[in-house]
Amino acid sequence: MTRNHFQPSRRTVLGGAVAALAVAGTGTVSAQASSGASTRASAWPSEFPLPDGWLPEGITIGSRPYAYMGSRADGSIYRTDLRTGEGGVLHRGAAGLASIGLKLDRDGLLYVAGGAGGTAKVLDARDGELLATYQLTPNAAPFINDVVLHRDRAWFTDSRDAVLHGVPRGRTGKVRALPLTGEWVQAPAGTNSANGLVATPDGRGLIVVNAGQLYRVDIRTGHATKVALVGGTDVTGGDGLVRLGRVLYVVQNRQNKITVWDLDRDATTATLRRTITDPRFDVPTTAARFGDRLYLVNARFTSPQTPQTTFNAVSVSL
Repeated sequence: MTRNHFQPSRRTVLGGAVAALAVAGTGTVSAQASSGASTRASAWPSEFPLPDGWLPEGITIGSRPYAYMGSRADGSIYRTDLRTGEGGVLHRGAAGLASIGLKLDRDGLLYVAGGAGGTAKVLDARDGELLATYQLTPNAAPFINDVVLHRDRAWFTDSRDAVLHGVPRGRTGKVRALPLTGEWVQAPAGTNSANGLVATPDGRGLIVVNAGQLYRVDIRTGHATKVALVGGTDVTGGDGLVRLGRVLYVVQNRQNKITVWDLDRDATTATLRRTITDPRFDVPTTAARFGDRLYLVNARFTSPQTPQTTFNAVSVSL
């Protein structure tokens, strides 16, 4: 594995100038975040457009009302003001690149999963500058899919390999490869396996969605245990995950729904609470919370994926 080192002076600048972009840094949703925004946000747009041909996949929101969304077309990042629905390209990618899952850290660093490129990238969320690129895997056909911020690392899934990659958060250090063992069942070669992930309520592990099932992963050992689903048999099409306390939201992309699960204390059992559907869903992939809303991007996988295809993001009430 190789990595580019941060310049210390740049890190010092980020510590102050980007502090206004502060977010909860665990990848888990805080019940206190945006607590005063609910009333104001009720008048905000409940959907907004993305550029034609954008091919969205991931979305992240910090403590301020700005959504960041990646492009599978060329790795660009788009930023939208949730108050107005207006936005623009923050970071321009290039042909052959992709930005899949992404998370915004409390210090204004944006961690981006690079899909088939096998990379993790770190951007300055203020101006879109590329700060570091990590080559995560020697796998000949990787797909770095999603990311969660937990403790001192950004953890990335590889949908084509039974491993998680832990990237140091904004400081020097080595990438940690964590092979997945125990009850983990890897999907057949050429199909996607691990996808979205969040930290467990107790902070001791990660919950990863994999081929219609949820797994609790011990981040010390990589041992995976299947989460027992009560009231539902599986989470087919499970993609992005959002956790609020002990409530887990699972975006089931081609099912055009979000299932809402109550986790037990140890996250070994999940009980189906309800299902959220909306006629505006068109294969939503990932979600991010602001105030009392979840914002989702519509990937439209069942529609033509061309430069002329229209895309948008929508919000639903929690």
